[in-house]
Amino acid sequence: MVDFAKLKANSGKKSLEAITSELSKLNGNQGEKKADDRFWYPAVDKAGNGYAVIRFLPAPGEEDLPFIRLFEHSFKGPSGSWYIENSLTTLNQKDPVSEYNSVLWNSGIEANKEIARKQKRRLTYISNVLIVSDPKNPENEGQIKLYKFGKKIFDKLTEAMNPQFEDEKAVNPFDFWDGANFKIKIRQVEGYRNYDKSEFESPSALYDGDDAKLEALWKKEYSLKEFLDPKHFKAFDVLKAKLDRVLGLDGTAPVSKTKAENITPAMTTMSPDLDDEELDYFKSLAED
Repeated sequence: MVDFAKLKANSGKKSLEAITSELSKLNGNQGEKKADDRFWYPAVDKAGNGYAVIRFLPAPGEEDLPFIRLFEHSFKGPSGSWYIENSLTTLNQKDPVSEYNSVLWNSGIEANKEIARKQKRRLTYISNVLIVSDPKNPENEGQIKLYKFGKKIFDKLTEAMNPQFEDEKAVNPFDFWDGANFKIKIRQVEGYRNYDKSEFESPSALYDGDDAKLEALWKKEYSLKEFLDPKHFKAFDVLKAKLDRVLGLDGTAPVSKTKAENITPAMTTMSPDLDDEELDYFKSLAED
């Protein structure tokens, strides 16, 4: 039995230090992975609602585009293990999940097609942004950050550059002088974060078009091509071994059979609009 007097004596700072020390040990056992503080994520409240204003920035340095595109796979197999990896198709190379999904799809069995849908690639983009307003974390305001986003926000960018109606003027949202601030509005819809209400403000020059300030800002941008470096992608054979292990194709996990083939379904898949902060959490669970 714990002595109450001892409990009281160990309360406060001493108790906090003990817990913090233990948490550090636990985190250390997870590989001591550190968050990349170059990335920014819009914060949400308990109801899942969030608001922030950002400005998409031009291509950095000698790079050609103001964004890069990444493909990822995110699903959990019957073993309970997660498969969360960058897809080699980002580099225009063969990827074991895409090849396996092709086999499933071409089998002609509807159940197999559904499995392939659940294991499909997740498309994301990365851009440099200026944080104009971040009510939940105002210390971020005025900073350049990397922002990772999905297809819905990319569609908003595409719509701004290619308006559907004659009375709408095309806007380059990545332009310092003729671009526009982007208002991120997040709602919780059917259990997932929804960005449909997000919108651009009217076009305006950043920093009132002060070239000196704009050049200084531009020189602080982060490289985007870095994320396409092959070092961030595992070899085909390594990914294939992990895929087989997660799906139980190597005999290490339970296998559910379809009508005619030894096919293991992905038990859980992530929403295609999963927030990247949530995805980073799942990635930490998926690390071997």
